[in-house]
Amino acid sequence: MSTPQAVNRREFVRGGSAAALAVALEAKAASKSEAAGEWRNRNPDMAYRRLGRTNYMVSEIVCGGNTIAPDNFRHVEEAIERGLNYLDTAPAYGRGRSELGYAKVIAGSKRERVFLNTKVSVWGSNRNAIFKAIYDSLAGSEQAKVQSKVSEELERRKALDPDHICHYFGGQEGALRASLLSNAMERKYGDRVDRPSEYRDRLLASVDSSLRALGTDYLDLLMVPHGANSAYEVTAFPEIFEAFETLRKAGKVRHFGLSAHSDPGGVLEGAVESGQYSAAMVAYNIVNHSYVDAALDRAQAADLGVIAMKVARPCHHGRDHGLPNDPRRVAMIEQAVPGELSVPQKCYLWVLRDARVAAVNSELKNSAMVADNLPLAGAKRA
Repeated sequence: MSTPQAVNRREFVRGGSAAALAVALEAKAASKSEAAGEWRNRNPDMAYRRLGRTNYMVSEIVCGGNTIAPDNFRHVEEAIERGLNYLDTAPAYGRGRSELGYAKVIAGSKRERVFLNTKVSVWGSNRNAIFKAIYDSLAGSEQAKVQSKVSEELERRKALDPDHICHYFGGQEGALRASLLSNAMERKYGDRVDRPSEYRDRLLASVDSSLRALGTDYLDLLMVPHGANSAYEVTAFPEIFEAFETLRKAGKVRHFGLSAHSDPGGVLEGAVESGQYSAAMVAYNIVNHSYVDAALDRAQAADLGVIAMKVARPCHHGRDHGLPNDPRRVAMIEQAVPGELSVPQKCYLWVLRDARVAAVNSELKNSAMVADNLPLAGAKRA
């Protein structure tokens, strides 16, 4: 196995023997944690890191599942042959086709080669629909008060700063506002919601549906909420944690996590505060890092594993989006990671310099992307 040379970015700017000693001690600690970690599909050409208190040794590049489908999965098998060992999916991806595609990848004995994560996509959308209906029934003056609360929270977290929200996908701001509206509504009108049914039972039903689609009887990681937008969403719902404990005791889920695109630092801080989560997948990149750095420190101290997603999107719109890249952001990554690599490869490498991150999520759409991105695992960081 290639030994990761990833050290916290701050180590790169420290000189002298103190920095050298810190790096040596970190390498020694990493070696000890690797020996104790849970391994799957170990390959000498792949680099692995420990995903927090899950104790999973995950490949530095993991496979995002948004484009995986029953007719588009062979390249994932190629990636697994090269040492990739973590698959990410959700029932919302491809309207269920992603889970069905991964079912072909993990069929039979192949299941034990990978760590498998899915999410509960319906939890947040269902909650937002409930509170939007209540909101629509309110008088205009009361609606204005709710909107004022939403605006205050957006400003407090600077959630709409362009380099914070980054606009990874269409409708992201709308989803953020809808979630914050639900938060404001919940505090005053939460007694109108059947919490056991809407917040716990729907989660349990979603997991059972995902297990059937994936053709497995357990998940290594379950992420709820899928796309959290605030710390409130990961601290204020004991029903989520009750459901997880039910699933854990039934052997259906091993560890609990969440994901976040908007306000990832705030969500990560909430996850640490709750004490319930083992891992999180959050948007983290060269553009938004100043909004996330402090939360990453807290997550590392709490041994909460972090997978970075939307690593390249702010600088590179992708192969089929047809949009021009932002020259200011491209210049940022070109300066930070000089050399002949492509812009998205440099974005991945920039994040993999950070020891607080266990892996980066790459939306591996095809064999060409597997060939481009997997060699970045274990690559020279300096």
